[in-house]
Amino acid sequence: MQTSPDRHEYPAHWEADVVLRDGGTARIRPITVDDAERLVSFYEQVSDESKYYRFFAPYPRLSAKDVHRFTHHDFVDRVGLAATVGGEFIATVRYDRIGPDGTPASVPADEAEVAFLVQDAHQGRGVASALLEHIAAVARERGIRRFAAEVLPANTKMIKVFTDAGYTQKRSFEDGVVRLEFDLEPTDRSLAVQYAREHRAEARSVQRLLAPGSVAVIGAGRSPGGVGRSVLGNIRDAGFTGRLHAVNKALPEEQKELDGVPAHRSVRDIDGPVDLAVVAVPAEQVPEVVTECGEHGVQGLVVVSAGYAESGPEGRERQRALVRQARTYGMRIIGPNAFGIINTSPRVRLNASLAPEVPRPGRIGLFAQSGAIGIALLSRLHRRGGGVTGVTGVSTFVSSGNRADVSGNDVLQYWYEDPDTDVVLMYLESIGNPRKFTRLARRTAAAKPLVVVQGARHGAAPQGHAVRATRLPHATVSALLRQAGVIRVDTITELVDAGLLLARQPLPAGPRVAILGNSESLGLLTYDACLAEGLRPHPPQDLTTAASAADFHAALSRALADDRCDAVVVTAIPAVGEGSVGDAALAEALRSAAAAAPAKPVLVVHVELGGLAEALSAAASTAPQPETDKSPLPAPDPASAAARPAADAPEGAHLIPAYPAAERAVRALGQAFSYAQWRREAADPGKVPEYDDVDQKGAAALIDGLLSSGQGLTLSTDATCDLLGHYGVDVHRALPAPTADAAADAARALGYPVALKATAPHLRHRSDLGGVRLDLADEEQLRRSYAELTELFGAPDELRPVVQRMAPRGVDVVVRAVIDPAAGAVLSFGLAGAASQLLGDTAHRLIPVTDREASTLVRSIRTAPLLFGWRGSAPADTRALEELLLRVSRLVDDHPEVVAVTLEPVVVASHGLSVLGASVRLAPPPARDDLGPRTLPAY
Repeated sequence: MQTSPDRHEYPAHWEADVVLRDGGTARIRPITVDDAERLVSFYEQVSDESKYYRFFAPYPRLSAKDVHRFTHHDFVDRVGLAATVGGEFIATVRYDRIGPDGTPASVPADEAEVAFLVQDAHQGRGVASALLEHIAAVARERGIRRFAAEVLPANTKMIKVFTDAGYTQKRSFEDGVVRLEFDLEPTDRSLAVQYAREHRAEARSVQRLLAPGSVAVIGAGRSPGGVGRSVLGNIRDAGFTGRLHAVNKALPEEQKELDGVPAHRSVRDIDGPVDLAVVAVPAEQVPEVVTECGEHGVQGLVVVSAGYAESGPEGRERQRALVRQARTYGMRIIGPNAFGIINTSPRVRLNASLAPEVPRPGRIGLFAQSGAIGIALLSRLHRRGGGVTGVTGVSTFVSSGNRADVSGNDVLQYWYEDPDTDVVLMYLESIGNPRKFTRLARRTAAAKPLVVVQGARHGAAPQGHAVRATRLPHATVSALLRQAGVIRVDTITELVDAGLLLARQPLPAGPRVAILGNSESLGLLTYDACLAEGLRPHPPQDLTTAASAADFHAALSRALADDRCDAVVVTAIPAVGEGSVGDAALAEALRSAAAAAPAKPVLVVHVELGGLAEALSAAASTAPQPETDKSPLPAPDPASAAARPAADAPEGAHLIPAYPAAERAVRALGQAFSYAQWRREAADPGKVPEYDDVDQKGAAALIDGLLSSGQGLTLSTDATCDLLGHYGVDVHRALPAPTADAAADAARALGYPVALKATAPHLRHRSDLGGVRLDLADEEQLRRSYAELTELFGAPDELRPVVQRMAPRGVDVVVRAVIDPAAGAVLSFGLAGAASQLLGDTAHRLIPVTDREASTLVRSIRTAPLLFGWRGSAPADTRALEELLLRVSRLVDDHPEVVAVTLEPVVVASHGLSVLGASVRLAPPPARDDLGPRTLPAY
């Protein structure tokens, strides 16, 4: 470590782990004087051609002077970073600050020359692109605004690294050298490039785990039973298409097989590569195993071993050490304390989990942070007509345990482009990076449904999960997820209900629902459920209990052909009698009618009609046949997700889901409708409008001046009004009235009529307590009201009375914006008053807000009708309200130092609005990890 007095302290915060293009990982860190031998060794492994490209001349070896120059940095004007794997350099990057004449310079010069060198064996992995992101972030931190690079024309790979980065560039050619200059300020294009690279790298890293060519189970016991032996048997029995190995250091040297699988005492003894290692040894033995795996070139680990962060502080430190050790070798980890992973693709057939039965291929991707919930999800899908093992089955399943490394964000990256996954179901107990999750969720939901149930909603995250704290309540987080297109449900039953509908049926084009069936009562229940879910049901059509299969077919065909219908719910109860319809006949009647109109979803609600459930699911009945069923999973319940035998089902056929209760079916349909509506709106998200009267520079100067006096502060009334005024938000000033005479003077200055308000904390914004007097037309009324307030509530110094000019009558609302350290900037809106607070009737959007989002924000609260002429009242000026929301959003987005804004109350009249109260808090801007270079969470 560097300690010379002329050098700055070692910048440990520059250290980071990154995922590379091929899915492997590398560590990026500053180069120090202790790296001399590593640098020489690294340089010796670089080809002569790469050396020529770096130095523009043959340069076979580094001199002692070179080594000194490349390892001695002041971390301000001269900085070097290295990418390492296994502790050894695989690439380096360096910048030197230069002046206008190109010679070495110091602050305040804001340009630097940058150069890279990547080992030939690691070229093409995206190492240089990752290093460029990190060295650019370092340079910005040190006041450098522009990079210059000189590259030989033949070095096309390095030219591409620079040109593809997305920065604003200038290119020239002279003396046989290409000179590139580019600004380091992030642009929309550079961020898009960064996100795209992040997506490809993280998706590839998960793909390497889920589709390995070879697997080693480390800790497979010599005797039957035990976790390792069970996982080994599950992989073997699933018919894994790759190479499988058993590893146990306690095996006798002469033993070469275990359960018919090649057996070894160490991973090092395996002849050939190992892509994935399943680690099932005691926690204290894991570090030795990780070292062996890393040295053998294993690409990833599934650690089922327990005894980590879930067990307390000592285990948490053991977990951190595990992640750091694995990343040193470029490996990613699922777990520890993981249930395992499953991939049903016929090209892979991997069941590296504790589940004794592997699902048959399906179109649903499952992610669970809890092994117990993962088991429950697989079991529920199985019971729903054997959904685990047929057309309603899963594509891939990941149970991440403590999710110390691979998280739901990584798996989302994979599922987004996985052609075998149509629907994503996730059980989350914590969201480590809400800002990134909402960004990924929005992109995924635009292509395929994403359904999420969140555990631990009302308490802390599980002990094993290291997550950043958020100040936002769960309801706010849920609202932000819905804004990103996530289908939020409350239970795993709802998760499965929604998943089966979305996987098997098209999205409804609208809220109009036809209801038909052989039970009037069940039809009415369905009708009521539709109204409760915000759908528009047609009156139920009762076919009577005597209805035949042909009657059902005809009624369903008519409903689907009706242009006024967007979806159909079929209700059915058991029929008794010699001429009653048979289950198989009814299932076929429904299937054939639905097949003729595949653009509209069809659902079935049945009551204890086991035969129909089996007939509907026989299509692809995913449950194993009785003579071969060895599954310990429960027998199917009366619900299903298919509608014709698999042998007869055409590719891509829509199979009819069935539900045992009207409320469950309709809730799933309502969620599908809301999601379809979001998809349509997401196609045209609107724009963030520009306002000519916004003075961004003036506001920035004011903020800088205010912050220069402290780390964080709540602005005075005058400063608040000034800052908001720069963004076109006019606040009605309130003048203090410590005495009755002062109140009279304030009223004369403002002009009658006025309002007299008590602003003490226990009375502020509480007109219901009587601390406000309105429409005071003259001094006599003002003095009388002043006396009443002081008599009721105490002395003026306790009341803190103020006088304010009266505003036109209207609807009182509240506008807030806050920057959450985990979720980012959030804009909130609701009506003012205790009733709205008690009901939690507040809507939220992520900043920046578009004009379309502002419009939906105003309309999304339950009390919104009060703004639109409820019971004959005059409609409020919602256009002015939407503009106010957009201006506040713009202020917070332009100036991250504005960490909190509250406008309360805002009176929205028939024409215009009045902001009667405002507060603003400033603080140094929090770090934006989504704007910095790509990194894995630090451990």
